[in-house]
Amino acid sequence: MPYIVTNQFRTFYRLEGNDGLPVLILSHSIGTDHEMWSPQVPELLAYFQVLRHDIRGHGASDALAGDYSVEQLGHDVLALADTLKIRQFAFCGLSLGGAVGQWLALNAGDRLSHLILANTSPRFGTTKTWQARMDAVRGGGMASIVDLALQRFFSSEFLASSNPSVASIRSVLLATSPDGYLGCCAALRDFDFTRSLSQIKVPAMVITGDKDVPTPWEGNGEILAREIAGARSVRLPAAHLANVESPRAFLAAIFSFLWSSPQTQEEVLNSGMQTRRAVLGDEHVDRAIRGTNDFTRDFQKLLTQYAWGTIWTRPGLDRRTRRLLVLASTASLGRWEEFRLHLKTGLKNGLELCDIEEVLLQIAVYAGLPAANTGFQILREEAVNEK
Repeated sequence: MPYIVTNQFRTFYRLEGNDGLPVLILSHSIGTDHEMWSPQVPELLAYFQVLRHDIRGHGASDALAGDYSVEQLGHDVLALADTLKIRQFAFCGLSLGGAVGQWLALNAGDRLSHLILANTSPRFGTTKTWQARMDAVRGGGMASIVDLALQRFFSSEFLASSNPSVASIRSVLLATSPDGYLGCCAALRDFDFTRSLSQIKVPAMVITGDKDVPTPWEGNGEILAREIAGARSVRLPAAHLANVESPRAFLAAIFSFLWSSPQTQEEVLNSGMQTRRAVLGDEHVDRAIRGTNDFTRDFQKLLTQYAWGTIWTRPGLDRRTRRLLVLASTASLGRWEEFRLHLKTGLKNGLELCDIEEVLLQIAVYAGLPAANTGFQILREEAVNEK
């Protein structure tokens, strides 16, 4: 299991993605664990090396008895990064994780390239409200607060939708160590950065949910966005666990802040050519280049720059989804040469026959049986060629 041990304390972490990519650390809310970020991780891995961890007292990390502090939790993150030899990283923290992010930005700002503060605050509630919650846990365990916590985590509409994420978060919350939960309650109870935010110099983005009860925009996100110089703000139609309730919009917000699109024409062309080769294969691209003449040169440049360097490189849709959309579009329009090309290269790069079958069945319903029939015929031919 991936653990680090510092000062006789054990932290569970998960580091995923290719070496050499920028590192993004994701830090979760109180009462959850690193799996909270599962909706975002698969698509982030194309652009970042992603480091998730279970905050002290949560998940598979040790849960020591006694009060914790946000400073202590911040040092846990730095110890993890140091052990993994990660000098600089972007940091995204939600709720409790956002408090940790504020501490890191103020005390180790040179380590952070970017800071995302989601559904969080420079000060969480009152001592009285935290004391009432801690008393409930001491008296009845995690089961005593689970229903209230879920109502704070999610909007009523999301809770009524039977989304499986609700049951998963509920299970994690019930399994959270009472000692660990109480320790982090104390950390949030004692946290107050309202007078320190102006000292944060890290490029920052604040994400809030319009249905967020614990940390609404008013009195929370608005203060962060106002007091941190240059901070951007994004508001989502979600409650407290905005990354779970609005996963795609949350991901889009991350990319809008962290992902830098190619800027110069040369950069766009280079990026487009790399993507074109990755999707269609060197053999096809080399053949197209060899066939380029003075009459088609501008067209090839346009194709590489706009289709491959501008659209296919955008992070909003993963490459698999874009392949399937191309297959659906070309089949619906009867562009069979392009359909066959993307079918062949897709089957060599992660698409499976069952994926194409689903696309063609969808086409049969919305674009007509003849189109689906031709698509299935081409699929049969290419499947035989693949063997």
